[in-house]
Amino acid sequence: MNVLLAAGGPVSKWPNLKDHYDLYVGIDRGAFFLKQKGLPLNIAIGDFDSLNTQERANIFKSVEKTVTSSAEKDNTDTQLALEFILKEHPEAKITMVGSTGGRIDHFLANFWMVLEPRFCKYSQNICLQDNQNSISFLLPGEHTVIKEEDKRYLAYCCLTPVADLTLAKSKYTLNKQQVLYPTSYASNEFISDYAEVSFSKGIIAVIQSKDS
Repeated sequence: MNVLLAAGGPVSKWPNLKDHYDLYVGIDRGAFFLKQKGLPLNIAIGDFDSLNTQERANIFKSVEKTVTSSAEKDNTDTQLALEFILKEHPEAKITMVGSTGGRIDHFLANFWMVLEPRFCKYSQNICLQDNQNSISFLLPGEHTVIKEEDKRYLAYCCLTPVADLTLAKSKYTLNKQQVLYPTSYASNEFISDYAEVSFSKGIIAVIQSKDS
């Protein structure tokens, strides 16, 4: 199952959504943005404090299912949405939009979510996208990174210490590098339509990007 999670970050930063998704989930103002763009809205999740009375009424009237939360809580609306979807559909491939490009504290909360034990084991099925970047996550093992058609640059952001990091089939390579603290190997480039990466411990964010 392919799921689109739309958070409340600037809709102007959304990528072009070419794919069809089995489930469209709006997180707080992200629900309003889905309707604004003429996309389906299957589930709306959040405290909806970013919507005015009329906007909330329109969302609640048109959505298939609503999951509401208190404005004062320990989790962000995005954490609640991700947890809800993974409980319902643990094998889902999840694309998140509206999770970058706005407030930096919101972006970092979304970026680091995969380090939480409840989300880490699902991290390889989660991708954050905007109109300039695509962020996926890898757990230890051997991986092939397929180049996205419109992206040139490639970065490996070690979110934790990483053991035996090996980069191949890219402009800059490494062989069993021991990464002792969080480090971003930025501004690498594809030399073909794929690259290879392997490591034995840690978690890595793979960022494909292009100039604006």
